[in-house]
Amino acid sequence: MAGGKGAGGFFKLVVVLIAILALGFGAFKPLMQAMKLGLDLRGGVHIVAQAQSTPDHAVTAADMAALERVMRDRVDQLGIAEPLIQKEGNDRLIIELAGVSNPEEAIKIIGKTAQLEFKTSDGQVVVSGKDLKDAKAIIDQQTGEPEITLQFNAEGTKKFADVTQKLVNNYPYGDPKRAIGIYLDQQLLTNPQVKTAIPNGTASISGGFANFNEAANLAALLRGGALPVPVQLIEHRIVGPTLGADSLAKSKNAIIVSMILIALFMLVMYRLPGVVAIFSLVIYALIILTALWLLKATMTLPGIAGILLSVGMAVDANILIYERLREELRNGKTLRAAIDAGFRHAFVTIVDTNSNSILAALVLYFLGSGAVRGFAINLGLGVLASFFTAVTLTRFLLHLVADVPWFQGYGFYGVKGPDQQVQTVRGGA
Repeated sequence: MAGGKGAGGFFKLVVVLIAILALGFGAFKPLMQAMKLGLDLRGGVHIVAQAQSTPDHAVTAADMAALERVMRDRVDQLGIAEPLIQKEGNDRLIIELAGVSNPEEAIKIIGKTAQLEFKTSDGQVVVSGKDLKDAKAIIDQQTGEPEITLQFNAEGTKKFADVTQKLVNNYPYGDPKRAIGIYLDQQLLTNPQVKTAIPNGTASISGGFANFNEAANLAALLRGGALPVPVQLIEHRIVGPTLGADSLAKSKNAIIVSMILIALFMLVMYRLPGVVAIFSLVIYALIILTALWLLKATMTLPGIAGILLSVGMAVDANILIYERLREELRNGKTLRAAIDAGFRHAFVTIVDTNSNSILAALVLYFLGSGAVRGFAINLGLGVLASFFTAVTLTRFLLHLVADVPWFQGYGFYGVKGPDQQVQTVRGGA
């Protein structure tokens, strides 16, 4: 009977461990591949833009909020996913664009004022970018050349209709005064003649585009809007994909080496419970990756550092539990009773240490920005995941182990004792 019960308990334990390994190997790679990578791992461009005060106007908080909104609109129009755009101080913006295919073009577009103006021959501004509703780049079917079609909003449509009607009524076709100049950042793009009044609020910019991409980028700038204040790019650096790939490879190696060292430490120090801790860490890693994937988080080097730190804390929880388990065994308790008592006595300490770590993560998140917030999020998630796996999964696996008579010797738990099996009674001491 004892042999049959031992075989049954062993079979149940093996099935659970195989299921954990299958889940780990099956889900780990897809989750890693689905993870979005930050600038330091994927490459891209880092830009620091400083808003410039003028003699007539000092940069305000409202200007910075508008500048941040316009920059985000521009980046969105360029099709760059998950940019990092954040304020630094009172007059600076940090912009990080991961994975951009043409960093130099991105820098050029970010720095443009993009002030669009339609002027009559006497210098009067008829409509501007503020009156714009939409801008699209197209290929003219007749000339085959790229051009930009513009659509004004209701107010802009009325103003444009009034001025074009006035020009048609007052000047003959071909008269220079019948033209409307289209300017971008005070530079004349084109100066077309008004053939007829334009009541539908549409216009086009043609000529001068080297290719369709140039027209498309300009249209994106116009859709994003003009910068509310002058801006100077005081810093920009390009992180190449090679450097990003190297950082990613080193990060993966660091994780692998750290996990191997932790596994060896737990095996040497705690024997069979160390094996249980390793399987718990597999589920811990899956919980972290799944949570980051669900949150659509962007993985950065500081974020990886936060995860590695939380791995150490996950091991700390297991160490607290296993040391209490050893003490209970030395005091003569049965294996199941020692397991339950070990968890019960270590629980308060684990809650205290994890609570302090969660508090630190919250402070970093709310007072920090950018990479610091990423570190805080990953640290907080890691602490929560480690707490869950330590007090639930580790306990469940140890109970499965306790059901196998073959694994009830003192030596399996690192406890020096007589050459006999630890007493085991279902349900406690």
